[in-house]
Amino acid sequence: MMRELVYYVAVSIDGYIAAPDGSYDAFPIEGDHMAVYLSDFADALPSHVLAALGVQPPGNRFDTVIQGRASYDVARAAGIERPYAHLSEFVATRSEAASPDGVTFTADALSTVRELKRREGLAIYLCGGGSLAGELLPEIDRLILKRNPVVLGDGVRLFGATGAVVQNFDLVSCRRFESGVVIEEYVRSVR
Repeated sequence: MMRELVYYVAVSIDGYIAAPDGSYDAFPIEGDHMAVYLSDFADALPSHVLAALGVQPPGNRFDTVIQGRASYDVARAAGIERPYAHLSEFVATRSEAASPDGVTFTADALSTVRELKRREGLAIYLCGGGSLAGELLPEIDRLILKRNPVVLGDGVRLFGATGAVVQNFDLVSCRRFESGVVIEEYVRSVR
């Protein structure tokens, strides 16, 4: 069975993953939904966050991450060269060639994901970057949207500026929390 590319991301009601300046602090970080983030999706938390919380990544969902350069630069600005040290890390960038130890920079994210999907392993976590998600949309097998009860009005779109591309997904689960967050899970439709 081929590995899945999973786009697991927080999103506003109106389809933005971040404000125009790239910030995402409008999304609630407290509430009953957080227990699920820490249990079911702990592999998707950055290594330094896991360490601060005293949580060990279970290693049962993801073993690889691919993220856009802007997402990666958030960690680098904080002095963190390997934000996902517990995973195999890939960063989509066309402007840098030399990557730090343990991180692989790739100028061709689509080919990289296709190669990764042919290898044995757990799912591949697509971590942020609306433009990158738009580029990788043909390879996304599963969407896990943490829909937050907030309207941003503008910002970084869920799939960037993909244009008129139709991709069908089927809703397979929906979990609602008292915090107002809803976790929607979709799989690529085979129709």
